[in-house]
Amino acid sequence: MLKLTARLLLPVLCVLAVMAHAQTAPEPLIAYAARIAGDDARTRVVIDFDRKPEFSLHYTAQPNRLIIDLGETAFGFSEDDLKAIGLFSEIRYGRMGEGASRIVLTARRPTRAVLAEVQPNEPGKGFRLVLDCEVISEPALQALVAEQKWVGAEKVAGGKTDRIATTPEPAADNKFLIAIDAGHGGIDAGAKGTLTKIEEKAVTLDFATTLAARLNKEKGIKAFLTRDKDEFISLSERVVIARQRGAQLFISLHADTLRQKDIRGATIYTISDKASDALAAGLAERENLSDGIAGVEIADEPTEVTDILLDLTRRETQAFSIRMAETVLDSFDGQIGLINNPLRHAGFRVLQAPDVPSVLLELGFLSNPKDELLLTDPEWREKVSDLLAEAIGKYMESAGVARGG
Repeated sequence: MLKLTARLLLPVLCVLAVMAHAQTAPEPLIAYAARIAGDDARTRVVIDFDRKPEFSLHYTAQPNRLIIDLGETAFGFSEDDLKAIGLFSEIRYGRMGEGASRIVLTARRPTRAVLAEVQPNEPGKGFRLVLDCEVISEPALQALVAEQKWVGAEKVAGGKTDRIATTPEPAADNKFLIAIDAGHGGIDAGAKGTLTKIEEKAVTLDFATTLAARLNKEKGIKAFLTRDKDEFISLSERVVIARQRGAQLFISLHADTLRQKDIRGATIYTISDKASDALAAGLAERENLSDGIAGVEIADEPTEVTDILLDLTRRETQAFSIRMAETVLDSFDGQIGLINNPLRHAGFRVLQAPDVPSVLLELGFLSNPKDELLLTDPEWREKVSDLLAEAIGKYMESAGVARGG
């Protein structure tokens, strides 16, 4: 009787525990208003919060940036309310991972905050973060950066994604594992549509979710997302997530913009030390800036590896990556619009796993109105996902992968 009672009580206790956790979990801060004023010598930034925020301020040089780290924050003000003027050429803000958000102010000239403090608003209106900034000399900024204890590589406390495992995960029932990487996220919004103003990070996440769901209907395939919400994940972390979960294929999804508004259609890229053309080089350069946009220091690339076994692995991986790219293009041909010479290559940091075949798929360009309409169309996402599932099946056959599971 005692065992039966315990068995009946266990689900109730579990529900109560979940409810207790939900009640104790802190609610995100709400940044409900913002304003900015100033000139090229002095600029003030004010952000209103629903309650008192805890923050820290850091600096980087070349590019000159002021970085404000906060607890998890919902930014509810209009983008136009914090449009870069005066000392600042660009202002970005967003989530950096679980429990953390960040504001990155890129300055046109060496700049420091002479005032950075939280002040109370009138009763019932919360608090405001006030940042008064002024221009300083280059040596003064260098000294400021050298003196601070924080460095960008340390990131935000709590801002690491929980998808980074401490030990590699076991294979899932012998299924073919595919990592679907939704480009950008959180503070790194990516490109923006010309018609709907939709951000690239939303387009890629919508498509990644659709694609993963479609692939998980296929026998012998298991797809997972490197990010499943609007959060920032560094380029190197995306690669680590894929490798630690045992991915056998990595697909990174993007929808960039170009100055030439008439260019439209899909493109697929593989990694290479030398870009295939100027368009590929420019795109790789922009995509590789994602970490810098979020205020994360980019670590130096490792020196050339001389291990012959690793070199052979890289070559084999590159051959499989090209095979995958060619299979996708065969599947898209006549079904999905492609740019001229749709198979290209460049030095994308997100494609650098030495042992995981990896491709970057530009679904289209948000700078082209026709592409933008397709990229935001659920039916088009379903169609492209079907074609990608077909291409992956053919790739598996050509690579001699059995459909287990």
